[in-house]
Amino acid sequence: MTILVTGSTGTVGRQIVEQLVKRGADVRALVRDPSKADFPASVGIVKGDMLDVDSLRSAFSGVSTLFLLNAVAPDEYTQALIALNIASEAGIKRIVYLSVLNGEQYLNVPHFSGKFGVERMIEQMGLNATILRPAYFINNDLSVKDVVTGYGIYPMPIGSKGLAMVDTRDIAEVAAIELLRREQAAAPLPIERINLVGPDTLTGIDVAAIWSEVLGRPIAYPGDDTAGFEKNLRQFMPGWMAFDMRLMAERFLTVGMIPDTGDVERLTTLLGRPLRSYSDFAAEVATPA
Repeated sequence: MTILVTGSTGTVGRQIVEQLVKRGADVRALVRDPSKADFPASVGIVKGDMLDVDSLRSAFSGVSTLFLLNAVAPDEYTQALIALNIASEAGIKRIVYLSVLNGEQYLNVPHFSGKFGVERMIEQMGLNATILRPAYFINNDLSVKDVVTGYGIYPMPIGSKGLAMVDTRDIAEVAAIELLRREQAAAPLPIERINLVGPDTLTGIDVAAIWSEVLGRPIAYPGDDTAGFEKNLRQFMPGWMAFDMRLMAERFLTVGMIPDTGDVERLTTLLGRPLRSYSDFAAEVATPA
């Protein structure tokens, strides 16, 4: 009875491996580069690539439960469909897939639309899966910490509709709980969706106010400049990805990421504790241990 984690060296995947090990699970991690697989000795390491069918067939052999995470890439959708088809071929009937919140409302955004397409495939193939749908990752804002602290502005164009930002540690813990629930069930469980949100739905002005309180000085929200956002991103990521992120930000402005009624309560019950807040994150970042 082995749980395979894809995307295992990324932020979320690594934390899921840690959560599963903590719970005594038999874990296998799929990695492209084993030298980056700094995991406990109990974790099985398998080298593979999401576009290498032979390596996936080998990695999926003997696996009972699959955690599927596909990184943002031009061929993300193809990678996911290949992985799910090979999982089906291997007889894996217990799956947890990391999608995204509101994918159906963001269909012009490539990495949202692809995930929504994967959700449809899971349904149409009758796969037994939990579909996790996280909102904007609070931890994404580590990338703008220096801008906030050095220039006194919160630069992410997240708008005024509100985003139910979620901490990646909460994502990982829910994922581990779901993986084990499916792994330990007497029979494969039906499809289920879980929205992964934080305790607060925040606007750009709200986030700037949180930083102002934590830092003890005014932090401004300069506004919703998605063109400037794309231009800045192009300094350290490919143009196609920067444009993808701009399209996402534009949907933040018009749609937001609003939780459904009961989402926060459901997650709080599942975890047995309060959800981590943006205020918690900002305080940790501002006063590192």
